[in-house]
Amino acid sequence: MQNGYMQRGQYRSKRAKKNRIVNKLSFWLLAAAFAGITVFVTMQPVNNLDNNIAAFIQGWESDSLTPIMKFFTVLGSTKVSILIAAVVLGVLYLIYRKLSEPILFAAALGGAAAMNVLFKQIFSRPRPEVHRLIEETGFSYPSGHTMGAMALYGAIAFLLWRHADKVWKRTLIIIGTIILVIMIAVSRIYLGVHYPSDITGGILASGIWLSIVIGIYQWMQEKRA
Repeated sequence: MQNGYMQRGQYRSKRAKKNRIVNKLSFWLLAAAFAGITVFVTMQPVNNLDNNIAAFIQGWESDSLTPIMKFFTVLGSTKVSILIAAVVLGVLYLIYRKLSEPILFAAALGGAAAMNVLFKQIFSRPRPEVHRLIEETGFSYPSGHTMGAMALYGAIAFLLWRHADKVWKRTLIIIGTIILVIMIAVSRIYLGVHYPSDITGGILASGIWLSIVIGIYQWMQEKRA
């Protein structure tokens, strides 16, 4: 019996160490990528790379595709994100009866929103001026929709992934989340309210924050184990 407890303890310790390594590696890779794209955007707010990618995506425009893109952009809007967040927070508390997961979820969303406001004020990049299918106000870099979607659906995916008991379930969660975030991100370019680099910066910035929040959450869980 004692050997069984020791083996489980060793397994948890190895898994925790692996999680820490993966989390730290993810943080530094995302931070380096975000720093690189931020320098690029700061030096060239308007550039051919952004314009060419945007022109390619906007070349898909059609009467049938535009409503689909508007639907996905709504899924990343503030009002819908708040509604989804409230529902998820309530469900998490009702199911697990503990505050750690709702707190992680709230921290992921709140921190990403605060970071976006701060970064937009710092970089003050104007939005694209041509080919807008909807109107938006405020600065462009990084994309708030994309940061919010990455934080919201990324946090949901992490929490679902933790409780999934099969590899295929975890795979579906990851694939579904990636597709959803990409569709929301691409919709912003398609609708003409963001440059591709705004989208990339948003994903990276939100990924950095998620890695911090998840890292703290896992550390706290290890301390309680």
